Amino acid sequence: MKTPLIAVIPVILCGGSGSRLWPVSRRLYPKPFMRLDDGESLLEKTARRAHAACAGAPMLLAVSAAEHRFLVEEELAKILPTGPDLKILLEPSARNTAPAVLLAALAVRDACGADAQLLVLPADHVIDDQAAFNAAVTAASALAARGQLVTFGVVPTRAGTGYGYIERGDPLDCGFSVRRFVEKPDLATAQAYLASGRFLWNAGMFCFSAASVLKAAATHCGEVLAACERVWQARDDGGKTVEFSADLFATIPEISIDYALMERASERAVVPATFDWNDIGSWQQVAEQTAPDAAGNRLRGDALAVDSSDSFVHAQSRTVALVGVSGLSVIETADAVLVVHRDRAQQVKQVVERLRAAGNPKVDVHQTVRRPWGSYTVLEDAADCKVKRLTVKPGGVLSLQYHHRRSEHWTVVSGTAKVRIGDDERLIAAGESVYIPQGSLHRLENPGERDIHLIEVQCGEYFGEDDIVRLEDRYGRAGSNS
Repeated sequence: MKTPLIAVIPVILCGGSGSRLWPVSRRLYPKPFMRLDDGESLLEKTARRAHAACAGAPMLLAVSAAEHRFLVEEELAKILPTGPDLKILLEPSARNTAPAVLLAALAVRDACGADAQLLVLPADHVIDDQAAFNAAVTAASALAARGQLVTFGVVPTRAGTGYGYIERGDPLDCGFSVRRFVEKPDLATAQAYLASGRFLWNAGMFCFSAASVLKAAATHCGEVLAACERVWQARDDGGKTVEFSADLFATIPEISIDYALMERASERAVVPATFDWNDIGSWQQVAEQTAPDAAGNRLRGDALAVDSSDSFVHAQSRTVALVGVSGLSVIETADAVLVVHRDRAQQVKQVVERLRAAGNPKVDVHQTVRRPWGSYTVLEDAADCKVKRLTVKPGGVLSLQYHHRRSEHWTVVSGTAKVRIGDDERLIAAGESVYIPQGSLHRLENPGERDIHLIEVQCGEYFGEDDIVRLEDRYGRAGSNS
């Protein structure tokens, strides 16, 4: 079997809210950006794996919510400093995976030609066996070169009820035809699937040429493709990023690539994947990434267990101690704690739904909020003041802005900040402070080579982010509050 001499373009899907992984995963910081024990995010792991499997690819394509643009850029910059071009398709709203894949196919067709292939990968999988993954991609690419829509089926290791299944059909040179896709089964059915040897877990990963997937879409989900083509024609292509009209984007039917296309197409194949695979969809699956102690406890962060067993602790900001418990997952962040029995990890989504219905902001943001220039952490949020700790990256620049309803006082903790207030511009060193009166035009930047840290104290009658009036912004956010 020879690898086709065509481009295979990694396409990483960074969408999804990850509500089952609350409180670490939130709307503005979802699970692709979660970090595992080795310090790498799920997105970073996916991109490294894809980059290694598609050596020589001229570009790497990511599809992301528009509000996560700078998070995606920051993560991918770690592994693509001098590699292939990066292009990010920014979705103004969530429309499921079919529109994401078809827009990516249009992007690949226009940039690399209709014969170029897409290797579509969700950003929330953990796969450690790079060699086996590379072999599966090579096999899938060979089938895709013959016009097949290829999916990857993971060889089951147990009668899992949390996955969809693929029944393989007739053998092909480096895979099998697909007989059918089946939904998540009950236990008895899953046991029968495992015993038959004909069924594979549906991993949600695909490989096909841009021409093949667009041709199949025209036949089987023409309405979705037509809407995507209208959105694509009206795009705003900024080079690294592609933005879409929110109004036009909302006209695209919301449907998964499985339902829209893979379950309907005729030319479809599956490659059995022998690599290790973990779809990080619950805290139980996150726990499996941490080695257990002698009692079966898996502890991350400042955590300890006394007379406890088979439990998982994820501690971010405080000491978490277990005493005399079993089978629990305890997830601690700076502003929220989740305690759930490990057998009911899928029900965490119900917590998020209740918090959202109550208007609780903790479904959206963390105590630490990422910005393209760095981050800020809320230290106190009282009726008469708000205190933040800001970290500004080298070269980072806050927008030129003013506030209607508050004043601010900045104290530099480390580094040297360049501050503009009105028409006056000065350098503020560590230990020095500056006062910004209400209504004054101001900006702060980091001209140095190290992060700068400062404490911001806000005083006034209102401290919401919507009291930021931006006049200029290096990151294209003038007029927004993000």
